[in-house]
Amino acid sequence: MNSNVFLIGFIIYALAMIWLGWFVSRNQKSGEDFLLGGRSLPMFLTLGSTVATMVGTGSSMGAVGFGYSNGWAGMLYGLGGAVGILLVAWWFAPIRKLRFMTMSEELSYYTGGSHIVKNIVGLLIFIASIGWLGAHILGGSLYLSWATGLDLTLAKIVIALAFAIYVVIGGYSAVVWTDTIQALILFFGFILMAILAVVHVGGWDAIQHAMDPKALSFLAVDKLGAIPALSLATVIGVGVLATPSYRQRIYSGKDVSSVRRSFVYTGVLYLFFSILPAIIGMAAYTMNPSLENTNYAFLFATSFLPSVLGMIVLIAGLSATMSSASSDAIAAVAIMMRDLYTMVTGRMPAENRAITLSRWMLVVVIGLALIFALTSNDIISYITKMISTLMSGLFVCSILGRFWNRFNWQGAITALLAGAVVSIAVLVNDSWMAFWGNPCIPSVLASLFGAMLVTVITPASKVSREEALEMITRERESQPEAVPVPLGKRATGNAR
Repeated sequence: MNSNVFLIGFIIYALAMIWLGWFVSRNQKSGEDFLLGGRSLPMFLTLGSTVATMVGTGSSMGAVGFGYSNGWAGMLYGLGGAVGILLVAWWFAPIRKLRFMTMSEELSYYTGGSHIVKNIVGLLIFIASIGWLGAHILGGSLYLSWATGLDLTLAKIVIALAFAIYVVIGGYSAVVWTDTIQALILFFGFILMAILAVVHVGGWDAIQHAMDPKALSFLAVDKLGAIPALSLATVIGVGVLATPSYRQRIYSGKDVSSVRRSFVYTGVLYLFFSILPAIIGMAAYTMNPSLENTNYAFLFATSFLPSVLGMIVLIAGLSATMSSASSDAIAAVAIMMRDLYTMVTGRMPAENRAITLSRWMLVVVIGLALIFALTSNDIISYITKMISTLMSGLFVCSILGRFWNRFNWQGAITALLAGAVVSIAVLVNDSWMAFWGNPCIPSVLASLFGAMLVTVITPASKVSREEALEMITRERESQPEAVPVPLGKRATGNAR
């Protein structure tokens, strides 16, 4: 495909997203409007933004590359994600009624309103959000570099700037509207890509002839092994259950029913979508079985398309990365505003400064993620290591807290530490990594059993959940006295 054609298309696309971000943000009046869309998102926006966030860098470029190397194993990412989002719908949609703002508030509620848990979880989730955001910048830059010939480092900077502008301008409202549009683009693009790729290589028979027969077994278990295959699906499911951007969808939804329905629809759509990256990856292998970097499998598979179709497909890929990136950026800023800011200052920021402060924090968050992205070029490895180390303990805390009233802050701290320590131990031991495929299963098990043991042998919290919720709500709503705003600027003062 002509690189100039794609570059022009990408510029038009980015400008359209920036305009939409400005348009939907015109009536924002508070920090809650900027970070949670006023907690009034209708079902179709929650659905569209959740689908777009689910179909991110790993489930597009990473899954295609995995399908290139391992055939039907490319479906494992989508299978784990679909199970994860369906469990989120069933288990966690009801917490919308409690009006949390961040996941650290939620976990603090489970542990008697513990500030220790809230602060530690806030830091961990912030780091995890930066990690996710870095992965999406990395994925988008690979698309852009391939299509335009830009240096990879420069492409990372361009991608970070492109989505940063519309998110900084529009906040969460811009994210959900652009996500919904991007969801339509990426579904159309990937379906088109899968069909055309199979036709181009000479049909399914040609793919079966080219691929290793073990890669064509059910979920390629014969090639990967049962435990590594289960580990990959598990790590993605755990990531969905513990990723703050999906909790943001719950906290910002209109009500429990709309959140649950949108998540169920997302899970079903995502399960269907999981087939497409595997097919595209196997078609790319049939075209060229000797690619040095499997992350480029999707991009290579676009090379035979006419310019216009190639541009549509590549922009679909960029939509997958940018939609997920914008969601993780907003989640990270919500943590900074609600948790890190109050940890340092002891109070929430003044309402008439909340939107401006959120925008500056977005700039900081995206800058940090860009630094992360500049250090890595391997998407699946990047994601699985981060989830296993940072998020296994968060997953266990959220599950035990949701369903076990006895769970306390000592158990939560144990869960976080045990998960991270075991994950690192597996990562540095080559034989353990070969057996498990990634550290997720052992880190989750260590976190679970450690948390349960410590919770049982330590005193139960004396603070009821009703009292914890009242404490968290009172803290969130306590505002410092608003800073006076000059008369000429009161149109944007945004004091409630």
